[in-house]
Amino acid sequence: MTTELEPQEKKRLWFELGLVAALSLGQSAIYAIVRLADITSRGPISEAQAKLNTSMSPRPGFDLVYQILDIGFTLVPVLLALYLLTRDAHAPPLGTRLGVRGQSGKDLGRGTLIFAIIGIGTLAVYAGGRALGITAEIQPANLGDHWWTIPVLILAAAKNGIVEEVIIFGFGAERLQRLGYGMWPIIISLAIFRASYHLYQGIGPFVGNVAMGIIFGWYFMRRGRLMPLVWAHFIIDAVGFLAPGILTLVDIG
Repeated sequence: MTTELEPQEKKRLWFELGLVAALSLGQSAIYAIVRLADITSRGPISEAQAKLNTSMSPRPGFDLVYQILDIGFTLVPVLLALYLLTRDAHAPPLGTRLGVRGQSGKDLGRGTLIFAIIGIGTLAVYAGGRALGITAEIQPANLGDHWWTIPVLILAAAKNGIVEEVIIFGFGAERLQRLGYGMWPIIISLAIFRASYHLYQGIGPFVGNVAMGIIFGWYFMRRGRLMPLVWAHFIIDAVGFLAPGILTLVDIG
């Protein structure tokens, strides 16, 4: 049973949620909504392109520096979220709370299984969205051919898995639980939140990410382990970034 919180404590938890969101995924959601409005005001979504992992400089050396800096600074809100969690009084150790301690082999295996399920669904949703004209053409790798391209794409995939899963479940779900919300309100609200910052890709990816968020949320709320979701997210993005031709094969838009 959830202990009734003092009004001041509730304000603190909501402020922390808002602060971390504003510095990370919440900011991305606002930009995605504006981007979607921009795209739809110009023409059909199906004619738009959603480019990921784009070059930041025409000079390869500086482009590499910019990519590393971007990945590093994107992880800062994760450190803030973890720091805020460590300040909770009378709370279990952080590793126990997040489900990241022990079972490393099992976590990787479960993450790979989740990837297999989600990956197939993602391709189906993308193909369907392109066919219906509600999904932009996603171009997942736009860094050019350099010696550092593959390592940077792998780091980007790892960054996405860490940022999204730690902030959504490790921090967001934990805070919402403390605020007294039940399992399904947390799962549904966080699934919609996850989908919102993918809106720049169109309506299809929004729907797909709601479904992904529900599956991820159900797993986390039932199992209490974060690492399988981080692994699954990392593998999904790594495959998408390193084998962009997969999307081309199913693109019938």
